Amino acid sequence: MKRRVIVALSLALLSATAARADTTTGSQAFGMSRVQQTAGQYGQYIGSDVRSMNPLGSLGGNVGYKNSGSGNVGAFNSGTGNVGAFNGNDNTSSTSGNGNIGSFNGNGNTGEYDGNGNIGAGNGNFNGGSYNGNGNVGAFNGNFNGRGNR
Repeated sequence: MKRRVIVALSLALLSATAARADTTTGSQAFGMSRVQQTAGQYGQYIGSDVRSMNPLGSLGGNVGYKNSGSGNVGAFNSGTGNVGAFNGNDNTSSTSGNGNIGSFNGNGNTGEYDGNGNIGAGNGNFNGGSYNGNGNVGAFNGNFNGRGNR
């Protein structure tokens, strides 16, 4: 197959499997099951375990490269308890961008309690206001909500 066809099929599969987000709150359009509600907490639990083991001593329990938060596993994380890469960066509040699993979650939020507890890729980014873009499972959910509520 040509490279373009493979890329197109991959993007189609991602979009077909990603859950649709409610654009006003960043919550899932379908009712979240108990499993989905607790799944977002795994990042926090893993981060807590990493901090308690304190494998890197003075680095605050981060495993990976260029982590400035605490209890992160991966690289380039600034939030708390993130697993993956590029999570919890450039948020205006320490209550945003935490407990994510995957990559590119919980970044660039202005407000409080935005972009937390996401699983997948590209979730909970660039939200304003408070309590937006949280608890998403899949890809590209809960982004760009509540910008006028700052």
